[in-house]
Amino acid sequence: MGIRNYRKENYACHTSPSHLVIETSGDIIQPKRLTNPVQESPTRRDLHRELLFSHRRGLLLGETPELQRILQQRRLELLPPPPPSDLELELHKRRQRQLEYEQEEVKRKKVQENIPEFVQVKENLRHIHAAVQ
Repeated sequence: MGIRNYRKENYACHTSPSHLVIETSGDIIQPKRLTNPVQESPTRRDLHRELLFSHRRGLLLGETPELQRILQQRRLELLPPPPPSDLELELHKRRQRQLEYEQEEVKRKKVQENIPEFVQVKENLRHIHAAVQ
């Protein structure tokens, strides 16, 4: 039993074969609890072994020390923001045009509210008469 075998026996994922049955003195055979076939699968044992190994070494994803995370965050805050991309510029221009259009619509509606109703009806009749001719 070398060092290699000793390490394997200490793994938490190491399970004894399920076909072994514990025999006591006499002819009575004690029933053994059935094992989960998923836990006995070699791929699961390998995965568990790898997770234990990486946990001991601190290689798990997202597991950076708190100090390192804070320093990284401060470094990112000190960097100047990147210049806006072409798409962002176009979206900004489009939004500005949309806001201007909405403001013009609000002004036009206010002007329409100040005009008496009979003048509005007369304008509508002119448009209808011009469209017929």
